[in-house]
Amino acid sequence: MADIGYISLVIGFILSVYAIAGQLAGRRLGSGSLVKSARGAVLATALLATVSSLALVWLLVTSDFSIKYVYDYTSTDLPLFYKIAALWAGNGGSLLLWLWVLVIYTAVVTYADKIEELTPYVSSILMGNAVFFYFILAFVSNPFEKLAFNPAEGAGMNPMLQNFGMVMHPVTTYLGYVGFAIPFAFAMAALIIKKTDDRWIKLTRKWTILAWLFLTLGNLYGAQWAYVELGWGGYWAWDPVENASFMPWLTGSAFLHSVMIQERKNMLKIWNVSLITVTFLLTLFGTFLVRSGILTSVHAFGNSSLGMFFLVFTGLVFIASFWLIFDRLHMLKETREFESYISKESSFLLNNLILVGIAFTTFFGTIYPLIGEVFTGTRPTVSIPYFNTVNAPLGLLLVLLMGICPLIAWRKSSAKNLRDNFLVPLAGSVIFAAAAYALGLKKPYALLAFTTLAFVTIATLAEFVKGTTVRMRMTGENPLAALGKLMVRNRRRYGGYIIHLGTIMLIAGIIGSQTYDRVVEKTVAYGETIRIDNYEITYQHLAERRDGKNDVVYAELTASKDGKPIGTLQPEKVFYSTHPNPSTEVAILGGLVEDLYVILAGWEKDGRATLKILVNPLVAWMWIGGYVMVAGTVFALWPGRGAEIGPKYVRGG
Repeated sequence: MADIGYISLVIGFILSVYAIAGQLAGRRLGSGSLVKSARGAVLATALLATVSSLALVWLLVTSDFSIKYVYDYTSTDLPLFYKIAALWAGNGGSLLLWLWVLVIYTAVVTYADKIEELTPYVSSILMGNAVFFYFILAFVSNPFEKLAFNPAEGAGMNPMLQNFGMVMHPVTTYLGYVGFAIPFAFAMAALIIKKTDDRWIKLTRKWTILAWLFLTLGNLYGAQWAYVELGWGGYWAWDPVENASFMPWLTGSAFLHSVMIQERKNMLKIWNVSLITVTFLLTLFGTFLVRSGILTSVHAFGNSSLGMFFLVFTGLVFIASFWLIFDRLHMLKETREFESYISKESSFLLNNLILVGIAFTTFFGTIYPLIGEVFTGTRPTVSIPYFNTVNAPLGLLLVLLMGICPLIAWRKSSAKNLRDNFLVPLAGSVIFAAAAYALGLKKPYALLAFTTLAFVTIATLAEFVKGTTVRMRMTGENPLAALGKLMVRNRRRYGGYIIHLGTIMLIAGIIGSQTYDRVVEKTVAYGETIRIDNYEITYQHLAERRDGKNDVVYAELTASKDGKPIGTLQPEKVFYSTHPNPSTEVAILGGLVEDLYVILAGWEKDGRATLKILVNPLVAWMWIGGYVMVAGTVFALWPGRGAEIGPKYVRGG
C-alpha cells in the first residue's frame, strides 16, 4: 500500500507538470485536443492524490509501523478517530492533505464550463502550486518512507493533539488557505488575458466566502483547543502560528468588503488584486512559519528543511504576481473617484485600511524577533502586551465602523440622512453607557468598548427593522413573514449582518475575559477551601486511576457560588505511556456569564495540591459569536433566489 501511495505521488508530479504545459500550449496553438488532454491530466492528479491520501489513511488505521510516519504519530491503543486524524498530525501527512484539497478544488474549477476563457490560465496557476506540493511530497518529505525494521509499537500521537478542536483546526485552516488560492488564480489569470473588470471577482465570490468561512472555523477551533487543552487559562497568546492563520483572515476579510466597491462603483481595482495576492502570500508564509522551526511555537511541527523550500516558493510567487500587477498597472487605473469622505465607499476603504493595519502590526510583531537577531545577535521577545496595546484600539475602531457603515449612504450622505439614521443608535448607546456605569462597569476602556458594541448592535438590528417595516408596508405581510422573506431574498446583505452580530458577541467575550478575569493560585490540604470572588472551591482529595495504558492523577473538588453548590470539578494530569510529558486536562464549570476554570498545577507526597483557579467572564459568548458568524456565512452562501440581488417588494410576493 505504501508503494502504491508513493508511486501515485510521483506520477501525480509528472502529470501536474504536463497539465500546465498542455493547457498553455494548447491555448496558444489553438489545439482543443491538447487542452482537453491537459484537463484530463488535472483530473488524474486529483484521483492520484486521493489514492495517496487513502493509502496513508489505511496504513495509519492498520498500524503499519514499518512506515516511519505511522510509527511517529500513532500507536496500537490510539482510538480510530485519532488514527485517521493522524493524517494531518505531521509534516508529510498534512502536506498531503493540503495537496488533496488543492487538486480537487483545481479539478472543480477546470471543469466549470462557464469560465472557459480563463480556465487554462487559472488551472495552470493552481497546478503550479500542485507541482510544488507534489515535488515536496515525492522528493523531500515522503509520508510513505519506510523504516529499516518493523517496530511492534508506535511512538504515539502527541497528547495535546488528542482533542476534537485540534483535529478540526488543521483541516478547516487548510481548506481556508487553499480556498484563497482560487480567487488569487483568477486575479492573475484576468491580468494575463488583460481583462481587468470585475468578472473575476463575481466568478470567485463564493470561493472567497467559502475560504473565509473555513479560515474563521480554523481560528475558532484553534482558540477552543488552546482554552481547554493547553492548561494556561487563555485562548489566544499571539503565538507565531496563531498569527499565521489570523493574518490572511484579516486581509481576506478586507478583500471581501472591498470587492463590493469594485462591483458597484468600478473602483479599487489595484487595491483588490493586490489584496488577494497578499492574502495568498500570507497563507504560504503561515505554512513556512509552521514548518520552518525558526520561531518557537506550541503549534509548530519543529525544525524542518521544508521551511527553506516554502520560503523560496513564496518569494517566487511574490515576484511573479507583483511583476504582473505592475506590468498591467495602466489597465487597473481608477475611472471614478470617491465623491465624499462621508459615504459608504469611504467607510469600506477605512475598514480595509484598519484590517490591513492590524495584519501589518501582527506581521511585524511576529517577525521582529528574527529581525532583532539579524542586527543584534540576540533574539528579542515580542509578547502579548505589544499585540494587545497596538491592536486593541484598531480593533475597537473597526467595530465602530461596522455600526457606521450601514447608516450612511452610497456616494454622499446628506445631513438629514445622518440625523435620521444615527439618532436611535446614538441615543441607545448613551442610555446603555449610563446604565452600565450605574451597574458597576467603571473601567474606562471596558465602558467605551461595550458602549461601542451597543451602538453597533442597535445600528445593525435597526437595518432588520427598517427593511421589515418597508416590506410590511408594500406587501401587507405580518412582521415574521416579512422578516423571513426579506432575509431570504437578500441573503448576501443580511447574511453579512448576521456575521456582524456574531462578531459583536465574539468581541464582547474577548473584552469581558480580558478585562475582568480573576485568578488565584494556592497550595491546599484536604478539606481546605479557596475563595475567589463569590466562589468557594473545596479540595476533597487527590486520587489516581488507570485509563487504558495511561495513568491519570486528578483532584476531586466541590464548588459553590454565593453559598449554593454548583457542582464538582476534576482537573487532571494524564501520563501517557508513549509520551514523556503529562498533559493537562482542565475542569470548567461554564455558563453565559462566566467560566470557573480550574487547573491542577502540581501536588506533594502528603496529598497537598496546587490549584490555579480562574474566573473568565463572557468566554461562552466567544464561541457562540463564532458559530453565529459561521451561520451567517452559510446563510449568505446558500443557493437560491436572493443570493445575488437585492429584495424586490411585490404585494403577495
